[in-house]
Amino acid sequence: MSVAFRFLLAGRTVAAFGNAIAPVALAFAVLDLTGSAGDLGLVVGARMTAKVLFLLFGGAFADRVPKHLLMVGSGLAAAVTQGAIAALVLTGTATVPLLITLSAVNGMVAALALPASSAILPQLVPAEQRQRANALNRLVFNGAYIVGAPVGGVLVATAGPGWGIAIDASTFLLSAACFAAVGSVATPRSGKAGILTDLRAGWTEFRSRTWIWVVVSAFALMNASLSGGFNVLGPLVAQHSVGRQAWGFVLGAQTAGMVLGAVVAMRIRARRLLFVGVLCTGFQVLPLLTLGVAPRLGLLLAAAFLAGFTVEQFIVAWETSMQEHVPADKLARVYSYDMVGSFIAIPVGQVLAGPIAEAVGVEPTLIGAAGLVALAVLGMLASRDVRHLRHRRPDGEKADLQPMEELAA
Repeated sequence: MSVAFRFLLAGRTVAAFGNAIAPVALAFAVLDLTGSAGDLGLVVGARMTAKVLFLLFGGAFADRVPKHLLMVGSGLAAAVTQGAIAALVLTGTATVPLLITLSAVNGMVAALALPASSAILPQLVPAEQRQRANALNRLVFNGAYIVGAPVGGVLVATAGPGWGIAIDASTFLLSAACFAAVGSVATPRSGKAGILTDLRAGWTEFRSRTWIWVVVSAFALMNASLSGGFNVLGPLVAQHSVGRQAWGFVLGAQTAGMVLGAVVAMRIRARRLLFVGVLCTGFQVLPLLTLGVAPRLGLLLAAAFLAGFTVEQFIVAWETSMQEHVPADKLARVYSYDMVGSFIAIPVGQVLAGPIAEAVGVEPTLIGAAGLVALAVLGMLASRDVRHLRHRRPDGEKADLQPMEELAA
């Protein structure tokens, strides 16, 4: 792997570590301030809303300017906003409106750089190493979250939430330094066309590839079902069955599965890589069904582990397919449409899960959510473009005939 890719990986790892600390620290900062779950929802929701609103512009900017500079600027701006939040919390001058405003700004700057951070990877590694690079990126990302979340809890309990947010701000500074070291790797576009023209061109590229919009549409349904079923109703079921502590173990099993899944994804060789990844998404049904039908600890641990393991096969296959088949000068914009389709469904599922469960019951809601996930998977598999998309290899060698010796290299 190139030196530039190593700096990219380091920057992403540091940023992921900080982002794992931030939600824990911010949540307790707001609860210490007002004790209101509603206020916490407003602060967290402001960041996600701003992120969704500005993602498309982030994709357009990333295809117009050097991507590493956009990432550096975003890191510095995020450091300033998180530093301001930390200062307000530490000095006792924080208010909910101020936290909402700063969180929204933080979400905006994150959105402006997120497509760039995904689209820059294929420019830093040879084509034959992209799948391995994507898997390695997922591995360190998951690892950073495994370490960061408990560190955030310890910091909040010992030093206070303000210092946790301050450390998050410092990680943005460090990640910005890493991204600066990546250097310019592509010639920016001329920028003569307007942003709206660029967005239209990105949309044309997005919808012209059936396999892309089919998968993104299916994952909008899946993300809504999983975020509402597993993330909202899951803790509720666990509280009355296996207990809160056991639910933590279930989440840990899911993350462990993701880490191992990323390792295995480096070595998967298939001519129809995306098809294999989509097949693996069928295992996302298991945690929802287990919660709804048989919420026992052993079954939940196994279901969560398998779901985490298999989703990594899809993520790496999806990233690799996007980088292989979408032109580099439009990749960031296509990524931005992909991200909007994914992110916008998450709060919808989280908001609807509670009222639906109250109306029809928790178990029917979870089983229904599992059914929607299964429907989404079948919808992807019904697409000929998804089933037959080929994994490209620059040397002309068939991917499924690659010698094992190369995998071990």
